[in-house]
Amino acid sequence: MAAIYIVEDDQNIREIETYALKNSGYVVYDFDNAKDFYKKLDEKVPQLILLDIMLPDEDGLSIVKKLRMRIETKNVPILLVSAKTSELDKVKGLDIGADDYMTKPFGVMELISRVKALLRRSANENEKFLVLKDIFLDDEKHCVYVSDELVELTYKEYELLKLLMINSGIVLARDVLMEKVWGTDFEGESRTLDMHIKTLRQKLKEAGTYIKTVRNVGYMIE
Repeated sequence: MAAIYIVEDDQNIREIETYALKNSGYVVYDFDNAKDFYKKLDEKVPQLILLDIMLPDEDGLSIVKKLRMRIETKNVPILLVSAKTSELDKVKGLDIGADDYMTKPFGVMELISRVKALLRRSANENEKFLVLKDIFLDDEKHCVYVSDELVELTYKEYELLKLLMINSGIVLARDVLMEKVWGTDFEGESRTLDMHIKTLRQKLKEAGTYIKTVRNVGYMIE
């Protein structure tokens, strides 16, 4: 079962989080400061980190930056927890590398749901094969089959489909898709993404209908 590290200085909240996650079958280690957390991290890397922003010895956002610079923790899912509720705070946390953001107070069911979603997404990113109905993506051979028929995709079309399948059921914003597939320095026309989605749908034929347009937001596959 996945190991989860909780870094939270509020004892009551830490105990609630620990109890809820242990009851859900996870192995949990909890810390009330960054120093002890780093020490444990040197011994064992967890599958997920639940991180409070306001800590006594170091700011949570600073910890996220450090974790994303370390090879062994670069891809570990991080769920930020904070009493700060403004959109700007959330965006800042996500921009520096956190995977999700949850505001206090929160319900136990919400906590478990977010943890499961992050762990599921993390597992999918490391999968060699992705399956969605009759679409089969073989990431080892970099090829895609629909109903056992090979589909010829360009590199960008393949990366788009892979990203959508990894995040199946999740709406991906246009800027996220552009950044992940074309890179942060991409300066192409705004219609580039739409044209690639269009050709991808055509090549997938009937399975192309799985790719949904979410108006004014982006795309998702379901």
